[in-house]
Amino acid sequence: MEVHTVTEDAESFTCNAYLALGETLTLVDAGAYDGVVDAVREHTDDLDRVVLTHQHGDHVEQLDAVVDAFDPTVYAYDDHPLRDEPVTDGSEVAIGDEDFDVVYTPGHADDHVAYVSESTLFSGDVVVHDDGAFDYGSFGRTDMAGQSRERLIQSIRDLLDRLPDSVEHMYSGHGDTFSGDVRDVVETALERAEKREPKYPDE
Repeated sequence: MEVHTVTEDAESFTCNAYLALGETLTLVDAGAYDGVVDAVREHTDDLDRVVLTHQHGDHVEQLDAVVDAFDPTVYAYDDHPLRDEPVTDGSEVAIGDEDFDVVYTPGHADDHVAYVSESTLFSGDVVVHDDGAFDYGSFGRTDMAGQSRERLIQSIRDLLDRLPDSVEHMYSGHGDTFSGDVRDVVETALERAEKREPKYPDE
């Protein structure tokens, strides 16, 4: 499956938004990058669907613009004015050329889900490969109102339980994409989260 990070040229804060090409042209998160519509159009004139990992502003700010431009079907866990299809834990959603299992992974956000196929993980912010805190195996922050480190730890455990050993591509909401032993990255993130130490020194 061919996946492009369509927010890679952003100079302002945004999540990673991923365009998955294939039978079902899909944007995973819309991001907060003003140029996301043009970036998608560099690869395709059509977009079948947008699937959201969660609805923090850096993941959905450009959703209106994307819907106006392409009229895709919007999938999300929580209600949203533009949501067409709800997803729940255990739902199956086609992204690109693969079928993905929806795994409910709150803690960083109450409505957070990850998408897992036999080869690929779209993890959103529940776990990331690298960020400003860790270079290999990090996790979403939990120091703000409505967030929970304990719930995040359980979510990472749930994700590991549902993660096939064959997964070798990880596309997270922030940081770099990763190809290799994705399970090891997620296990490392769990070990760090379980220490229950502040992710950032000023937490």
